[in-house]
Amino acid sequence: MKAPVAPAPVPGVAKLAPYEQGKSDIPGVVAPIKLSSNESSLGPSPAAVRAYRGAAEQLNRYPDGEQTALRRAIAEVHGLNPDQIICGNGSDELILLLMRTYLRPGDEALLSENGFEMCRIHCLAQGGRPIFAAERNDRVDVDALLARATAKSRLCVIANPNNPTGTYVTAQELQRLRAGLPGNCLLVIDGAYAEYVERADYDSGAALVAAGDNAVMTRTFSKIHGLAGLRIGWAYGPPPVVDAVQRIRTPFNANGPAMAAAAAAVRDAGHVQRVRRHNAEWLERIATRLAELGLRMIPSVANFYLIRFPDGGGKDGAGAAAFLMRRGIIPRPAASDQMLRITVGRAHENEAVLRALADYLAV
Repeated sequence: MKAPVAPAPVPGVAKLAPYEQGKSDIPGVVAPIKLSSNESSLGPSPAAVRAYRGAAEQLNRYPDGEQTALRRAIAEVHGLNPDQIICGNGSDELILLLMRTYLRPGDEALLSENGFEMCRIHCLAQGGRPIFAAERNDRVDVDALLARATAKSRLCVIANPNNPTGTYVTAQELQRLRAGLPGNCLLVIDGAYAEYVERADYDSGAALVAAGDNAVMTRTFSKIHGLAGLRIGWAYGPPPVVDAVQRIRTPFNANGPAMAAAAAAVRDAGHVQRVRRHNAEWLERIATRLAELGLRMIPSVANFYLIRFPDGGGKDGAGAAAFLMRRGIIPRPAASDQMLRITVGRAHENEAVLRALADYLAV
């Protein structure tokens, strides 16, 4: 009798390492300062919390599979066509759906070297090939992406603003990227941090969606809206793309309380503005203080900042991360030991970080 053969996963899965999220605790430390996951420092809108609690009375009911109320709220606030909006379990799921829709085994996905790690994971799981383009001056390099495009390129995914650098690609550069890609390559613009940007030359991607059939913008309620725990996001795309994704989207991929909270959150413009103002003020203060310490902060338009430590100075990002952890502060180590990423927190949290970094450099 033959020995039983265990089921084997598809080949792409065997190449994957699980996504590693930011740490949320320190052994032995009660209520550490968590600045590792780019969460909103001011939390959700009170209106979103009330809507969430109100929706709890209907937990026995399936959510609206057509996501009508949330799509209308998003469309009203952002001036978009609700028929071109899809909601999902975070923007992460929507990127996954786009890859499932357009990426066949052997196809290529163009990615910037510091993009969202789940893009690589989704690509490999689909049997695709992630093709990485180097960044230049801590920014997504449009020329590098276009140089790596081939006839097999089916998707190009960039985060704008980018993570972990916090930098952005201008509207003009986005247009140049879209124009230079092969016609059958879908440009996906991950705008998780778009609401934080206040620059005249920035475009979240909506204009590109309106101008053709090969660009999609994804957004999330996890960042400026402070609803990370509810896992809710949305995408805006041309009708043919939306139609294709709707054919494989599960009917209840966004839960009712999350959609209710998100609809209230997107309409609370005052709360969004307060979070944006707090973030901008503290980014400026932090950059000034870090410069006084002899550290370089890569200019960020998002709700986090990346510190680059000088080479050969005996101090680096890895050492700073360990020092901060001993102070009860959780940062996010970067791929390079010379760098460290930290979320903009509340005032007392930011002050604690700056004091700890000063002490670390003085040791």
